[in-house]
Amino acid sequence: MWIEGGHEAGDRHAARLLQQAVDGFVAPLLVLAVGNPSRGDDALGPWLVDRLAVGAARHRGRLVELLTDFQLQVEHSVDLIGRRAVLFVDAARPRPGEGGRPALQPLRAESGREWSTHALPPSRLLAVFEQVTGRAAPPAWLLAIPGRSFELGAPLSPPARRALDEAVGLADGWIRRRSRLRRRDLPAPIQEWM
Repeated sequence: MWIEGGHEAGDRHAARLLQQAVDGFVAPLLVLAVGNPSRGDDALGPWLVDRLAVGAARHRGRLVELLTDFQLQVEHSVDLIGRRAVLFVDAARPRPGEGGRPALQPLRAESGREWSTHALPPSRLLAVFEQVTGRAAPPAWLLAIPGRSFELGAPLSPPARRALDEAVGLADGWIRRRSRLRRRDLPAPIQEWM
């Protein structure tokens, strides 16, 4: 078996998922946004994905999958299988002096004990992927969108709306730069359509 470590049943599950990614088709790019739509600016991640979906014509043929969830969990590691690049999107409280602008930064897998199986940061999810699959995690970035109001039932704040507009532009650019696929980069079933 080419996946090592862990429990045997977990290894079989991960191996099956990896084989499905090889046999079938998985969009090479993944945008995975987290946030709670009921908590004001925490909804920035899901709002960004909604805006990308509405503007999907801009990404026609770019082979990108858009996913949202309330928070990252270890189960999201299987969503990374077969990806060429991943963009995580989340709301973030701005640090003093940051000016309230979205930030796009590369991520690395970082293992550690300070996360739980209930929720974890993107860098830990990349480490879980590597542990489960025995493979390097796909290149990944975090798009942090500054938010100020996270109360239950609150709408997006005006500063968050402005930051969202800029973040959509950053995400569009990220997709365009990483979607320049050559025919040989695509799985065989997709090559036949071209």
